[in-house]
Amino acid sequence: MYAQRYENPRGRIERAPPLMNQVLYSWKQTRPDLFRQQLRVSPYTFDKLVISLENDPVWQNFSDTSPQAPMEEQLAVLLYRLGHDGNAVSLQDVAHWSGIAKGTVILYTKRSLTAILRPKFIKQNLRMPSQEEKEQAKQWVENHSCYAWRNGLYFVDGTLVPLYARPYWYGESYFDRKCRYSLNFQVCLLLSLPP
Repeated sequence: MYAQRYENPRGRIERAPPLMNQVLYSWKQTRPDLFRQQLRVSPYTFDKLVISLENDPVWQNFSDTSPQAPMEEQLAVLLYRLGHDGNAVSLQDVAHWSGIAKGTVILYTKRSLTAILRPKFIKQNLRMPSQEEKEQAKQWVENHSCYAWRNGLYFVDGTLVPLYARPYWYGESYFDRKCRYSLNFQVCLLLSLPP
């Protein structure tokens, strides 16, 4: 019994071909609607992300024996995880979708987030609106609502974050309209544009 690591014999899990390859190498050109459904971005946006992130040092590998996977595949794993919820983002399901191991799913997610959250990437790709864009926004608010709201914008958005199980304390309070237990996050932003 001590000579083996496992008491019962272990077999390999038979896997179907990963859907990620179909998404990245076929649907991206032939079915952009299905590509967007899987990754929650258009093929154009995906390509722009790849161009912006491809020179990040996190994608460099100095090993001669095990080359790193293409960064497009690593980014696709992150986008798939961010674009789904519930059981669809369990490590096992993402591993089946992408054809990689559960630990590799975590590694790809960390690498992609590291590249996206670098200050250099944020500075190059996220910016405040220019004066001209602010004026266009003010004009749009005035045309679609009233003059009094022209110099201020008020945004309200909310989302449900599903919970794994019913909370112990006051569990019925967490039951939502979608018949599951969740937390409700709501963000209110008042942006006063300078006159």
